[in-house]
Amino acid sequence: MEGIALLVLLTSGFFLMKYFNKKEKWILPQKAFPLKWRTILVQHVNFYNALDAKEKTNFEYRVHEFLLNYRITGIKTSVAEEDKVLIAASGIMPIFKFPKWRYTNLSEILLYPNTFNQDYKLEGEGRNVLGMVGTGPMEGIMILSKHALHLGFDNDSDKKNTALHEFIHLIDKMDGSIDGIPELLIDKPYVLPWLDLIKKKIDEIYKGDSDLNPYGATNEIEFFAVASEYFFERPKLMADKHPKLYAMLEDIFDHDMDDRTLFKPKEKLGRNSRCPCNSGEKFKRCCGRAHF
Repeated sequence: MEGIALLVLLTSGFFLMKYFNKKEKWILPQKAFPLKWRTILVQHVNFYNALDAKEKTNFEYRVHEFLLNYRITGIKTSVAEEDKVLIAASGIMPIFKFPKWRYTNLSEILLYPNTFNQDYKLEGEGRNVLGMVGTGPMEGIMILSKHALHLGFDNDSDKKNTALHEFIHLIDKMDGSIDGIPELLIDKPYVLPWLDLIKKKIDEIYKGDSDLNPYGATNEIEFFAVASEYFFERPKLMADKHPKLYAMLEDIFDHDMDDRTLFKPKEKLGRNSRCPCNSGEKFKRCCGRAHF
């Protein structure tokens, strides 16, 4: 009964969200990006730290815009500012080079405390789901495990990021079908080579000759998401081990990822810390100047 009641609640909430979205306009940031949010990005998001100063400002604006337009709701857990910023960062990373991109197939992100099952239950058997993009009555809703969300940013070397994985599925789905082919981002002449490359890479996984996450061998849909996680988490390693795959993903996302140095500061960021943009100035006199 608990699962059914939850489903009814979520479904009704979804239709209410669709109703209000029809009436509301897209909201643009009007205030400065909060210092606390910038600190979260610096301390947890390697992708952000690899950007130049102008790109960082743009990334912050996109994160702010995301949080003004998509609802994030906790289910049996609280939603902290860190949770919100990490979710937004996950959504912006793959579409960063596409300034007009909006997830028109997303209304709300539900944050669960941990793993859940295919019936959205937090208790009982089969609780091995870390993230999910809803379909049918759950269309427009993404579900994420809070634990998996943070683990995706805390572990720098495992080539896994659950939230990013689910946003890749949304990108895949934007052309009307979720099939491992992001037709809005890949030119038609490259579709067949992309599918041929996926087949080859899946065969390598089955043979045990690949360091790609075995889950990517499930089908073309999961391969695209798994390969994208690798691309954003360990781009230089992918360029070395899977040069053709890296090149194809670079054509899709246009990020020059192997030229970027992904890193996190070794110490917590304070007002007198050296600014992470490598200017040599203190944070309070550089990127944090607007807030101090």
